[in-house]
Amino acid sequence: MHEQPLKVILAQPRGFCAGVERAIEIVERAIERFGTPVYVRHEIVHNKRVVEDLRARGARFVEEIDEIPEGAVTIFSAHGVASAVEDAAKDRRLHVIDATCPLVTKVHREGQRYAGRGFDVVLIGHPGHPEVEGTMGQIEGTVHLVSSVEDVERLQPRAPDRLSYVTQTTLSVDDTREIIGALNRRFPSIVGPDVKDICYATQNRQSAVRAIAGLVDLVLVVGAHNSSNSNRLREIGQDLGRPSYLIEGAGQLRAEWLEGVRTVGLTAGASAPEAVVQEVVRRLAELRTIEIEVLDGIEENVHFRLPDELIPATDGANRLPETTAA
Repeated sequence: MHEQPLKVILAQPRGFCAGVERAIEIVERAIERFGTPVYVRHEIVHNKRVVEDLRARGARFVEEIDEIPEGAVTIFSAHGVASAVEDAAKDRRLHVIDATCPLVTKVHREGQRYAGRGFDVVLIGHPGHPEVEGTMGQIEGTVHLVSSVEDVERLQPRAPDRLSYVTQTTLSVDDTREIIGALNRRFPSIVGPDVKDICYATQNRQSAVRAIAGLVDLVLVVGAHNSSNSNRLREIGQDLGRPSYLIEGAGQLRAEWLEGVRTVGLTAGASAPEAVVQEVVRRLAELRTIEIEVLDGIEENVHFRLPDELIPATDGANRLPETTAA
């Protein structure tokens, strides 16, 4: 046993954002109200623990609408979906409850507004990410996906003076700064959202990792390997010169990572439960004597409204009549 305690600094903020909390609560309340099974298209959020917990309660996760029985209660994930998915759900007379994060919906509307004015839309994001596929499928018009400065240099819009951009919400101001700079240099008249429209949770969690990296010898990020924002947190720690690992749970923590380490920074992606963070803390305590410190950081008090039909009956004044199809 090491004589010197291992100092564990917890990032603040970390873990669930308001959009993730809302999406999970939507599934839980839908199960309570409509019974099981409730179908969810795609993982509700990118976290195995969350998905497995909801599956145990009666949620069924599918990738395609045609896997869902006609008329069934169906939830769209927090990442959002393309219009074609919405149309397919209507064709099957599904009772749809949309758990798309309101900040993602805002990006959809901005892109639609630009396209409606005849602008090409540049979407800054990661190819293949569910949010990106949903956003591209929500905008009727020409959409160019870029994920690097090199992509910007290859861009060939229909009219360079009628060009706009939107961004994937799980990218921060820092992630997009170089790409937006390249867009502005090449297309000086390009228009885009205000910086304040960037997802608050992504920015806050990345800022917290930057703050913590200067104080520790090692960075641990709790999150799923298919989570864009969790991967980025690990990359930031690595870029700042700290060995950084993305782990889905305490079982992936390796004792050899702690050799010669006196301080560990611990954070979690926006879809990672706090319970898993605490399991990692307990595992660290099994390996070493630990001292815990919580980093001073932003206290988030963001809450997104639930769909009207899932608001509790006690709040009847805000409740709409039950519907059988969406």
